[in-house]
Amino acid sequence: MNTVLILPQIFLFVWAIAVLVLDFVRKGSSRKGLAYFSMLGLAITGIMTVFIPDGQSFGGAYLSDSYGRLFNLIFLAASFMTILASADFAEIRFAYKGEYYALILLATVGMLFLSGAGELLTLYVSLELATIPLYVMAAYMKRNLKSTEAGLKYLIIGGVSSGLLLLGLSLIFGLTGTTFLSRIRPDALLSGTAASGVVFAVVMLIAGFGFKLAAAPFHMWAPDVYEGAPTPVTAYLSVASKAAGLVAFVRIFFGPLAVAKGDWVTIIEIVAVLAMVIGNFVALMQTNIKRMLAYSSISHIGYVFVALAAVNGYSIVGMMIFLMAYLFANIGAFMVAIGFSNMTGSDEISDYAGMVRRNPLAASMMAIFMLSLMGIPPTAGFFGKYWLFAAAVKAHIYWLVIVAILMSVVSVFFYANIIRKMFFHHAADESRIHFGPALGIGIVISGIAVIVICLAPSTFYEMASQAARVFFPQF
Repeated sequence: MNTVLILPQIFLFVWAIAVLVLDFVRKGSSRKGLAYFSMLGLAITGIMTVFIPDGQSFGGAYLSDSYGRLFNLIFLAASFMTILASADFAEIRFAYKGEYYALILLATVGMLFLSGAGELLTLYVSLELATIPLYVMAAYMKRNLKSTEAGLKYLIIGGVSSGLLLLGLSLIFGLTGTTFLSRIRPDALLSGTAASGVVFAVVMLIAGFGFKLAAAPFHMWAPDVYEGAPTPVTAYLSVASKAAGLVAFVRIFFGPLAVAKGDWVTIIEIVAVLAMVIGNFVALMQTNIKRMLAYSSISHIGYVFVALAAVNGYSIVGMMIFLMAYLFANIGAFMVAIGFSNMTGSDEISDYAGMVRRNPLAASMMAIFMLSLMGIPPTAGFFGKYWLFAAAVKAHIYWLVIVAILMSVVSVFFYANIIRKMFFHHAADESRIHFGPALGIGIVISGIAVIVICLAPSTFYEMASQAARVFFPQF
């Protein structure tokens, strides 16, 4: 057993306990120092992750490879930015701050284990460890009816999705006689007697992951949960939880189930189209920025599935680059929404009118984030969408790329509407509003990252290519 491979997880778990202890013994009402202490733990964990070697532990139940490490860095970055976004918000809205930061760290520990899961039960338990803290976080403002409703809905739908996922995993075990991904034999999945069982297992797995990813038609919980949950939690759900679902999805479907891709690629294509169409067209009708970004996240999962339907090395490259771009653009947009809500008490898009005169820096950064989510150069979103669509083009799935491009055009209308409101509309009250220092730093970091990822593409492409070689060695 090589415990060196899981040192980042062990360290971050101990750090989460330390956050709880510090919160218990510390005097005074302010807990902002806990936020910075939690971010320090995430930064140290990130440095440790970079230096962890390739290998496997627990007999192959945990794998350390470039694919898992890159996802771990994405998880750690998402958690770091979420806590940075929460520092000012928590001081105003949360009665229990230490538990909140500890829950984020514990969810991140689950995600770090999930990225390297080489065995079905390890994968399932890691996914639950990553998800259960999110149920609590969604309902964290317990005196707010929308927040408690969000937590309850998320818990119920999460339980259903976990049941479907576990059923699919158990069928794979029943058909192959093993829970280790590396030991699943292709002939056990392709034999005539197993064919119908594989199809049913695939349907259950896609449904389970579809709920976790909020991909249409399994998206019904996302808008209400995203609107009701505390805004930093919504930001975390929109990025980290989706990345957690994708890392597990690819481990299974691009690993042992790749030989049966004829049974699931068509389903993925259908889900991609539904997610893009429903996500973009319903987002057009939203007046609340959190609900709009919720439907936007549904459409973005559709774009990712466009690449995954290709089942090639470019699928992994496109997914990785897109997630890095989406992380900073989406969390950056939510940071602006958090700051605006803290100062005005509103999440309505109409209230963003004249924002450029109230906070020019925040309005400019928000415009950059919206352009990135559209996929307009020179932002990271353009680079990410380019490689997503390139994966489908390489596999000659041209019709799906055409649908994705058309839906990207539709998305311009609701993203550009926010820019139009901020820069070209006037409001009755255009007094200056000021965001907290933590939010300001986070917004600037996100804005810089959105530009740098597009302007220095070779670095990020090489990182994503190394991850792709785990599944496609000749890539």
